[in-house]
Amino acid sequence: MTHAAITAAGPLPVGIRAGGRDLRLDFFRGLALLYIFLDHVPSNVVAWLTLRNYGFSDATEIFVFISGYSAALAYGRRMQAHGFVFGTASVLHRAWEIYIAHIFLFVLYSAQIAWIGTRFHNPMFAEEANLLRFLDDPLANFVEALLLRFRPANMDVLPLYIVLLLGFAPALWCLLRRPWLTLTLSAALYLAAGLNNWNLPAYPPGSAWYFNPLCWQFLFLLGAACALYPALPHAIERQARWLQPLALAMLIFALAVTATWHLPEYAELMPEWLAQLIYPISKTNLDPLRLLHFLALAWLAGHYVDADARFLRGRWAAPLVLCGRHSLHVFCLGILLAFAAHFYLVEFHGGTLAQLGVSVAGAGLMLLLALLMEWYRQARQPRRIPETSHARED
Repeated sequence: MTHAAITAAGPLPVGIRAGGRDLRLDFFRGLALLYIFLDHVPSNVVAWLTLRNYGFSDATEIFVFISGYSAALAYGRRMQAHGFVFGTASVLHRAWEIYIAHIFLFVLYSAQIAWIGTRFHNPMFAEEANLLRFLDDPLANFVEALLLRFRPANMDVLPLYIVLLLGFAPALWCLLRRPWLTLTLSAALYLAAGLNNWNLPAYPPGSAWYFNPLCWQFLFLLGAACALYPALPHAIERQARWLQPLALAMLIFALAVTATWHLPEYAELMPEWLAQLIYPISKTNLDPLRLLHFLALAWLAGHYVDADARFLRGRWAAPLVLCGRHSLHVFCLGILLAFAAHFYLVEFHGGTLAQLGVSVAGAGLMLLLALLMEWYRQARQPRRIPETSHARED
């Protein structure tokens, strides 16, 4: 497929310009936030509902891909209309906002764990959260946190997003002009970083980032490219109809492999040569199997869920759509609630009903925050024309 064929209609989706928000982005981002919350509560039976138990990828891939898609919609239009400098300033401003949110969350999260650990005489919480070293010398280690080199457990997503945004402006400029070349270079960096274990340094010395930005940037830019050139997936599908059954086969294969992780009686059915071929499946470096599994999911979701699907405007989808629309606030709250749920299950009651209760309560509080943020947004700008893009991932 030629570059001209992709860019014939020009970058940025005409349909979204005219037709309002693509609710699929809000819905699936909200679903990813719910999955992240449930997965962050250890020994939670409700977490069996999440994606990670039935395939190679999980909610992180959804979040990163949609973040790239949304960033391209927001800042691609600004860069086209006002130039590279203004577009870059807009991207960096958003990165700064997320950085402030991350540091504020870090302070709250660390204080939450430190206070509960002291109050209930249980240092296990700080140890599980990778906070023991920080609490031993908080002043010195806080500098490492400000540099994004030190991160407690479950707080790796926002630093990844910040770094991806810091490099996004030049990548976006290139995507708007040379999409194939940009994606080729991005793929080359992804492969080289994965094969050679290139990663950013973390703290303590000798450690590295849990989500390697040099690898995850490829998925982020794939999302951006799909936003800028919406005709691309349709053009590929017309020329390669075999991709749909191939995507389905990938999901079945992943389901079969993950079954061997959870069901010991099936583990011995895994051929040794296959195990040696596919393991380890690295989340840090976005293993190709994780990437392919997510792309298969995204391909089928894009094929079967239209932008104007009726269920997206229904009452059952509304909570996820709202949470996805205000994703930064909901994500931060979810991190705090996940630890609160873990604390309750450990110190008071860890039964199945309690696991169900804290999961429902946490999801309800996340929705309540999203409702509050939506009310505030509408009250602050009562006469504003409805948004026509995903300019902000609030």
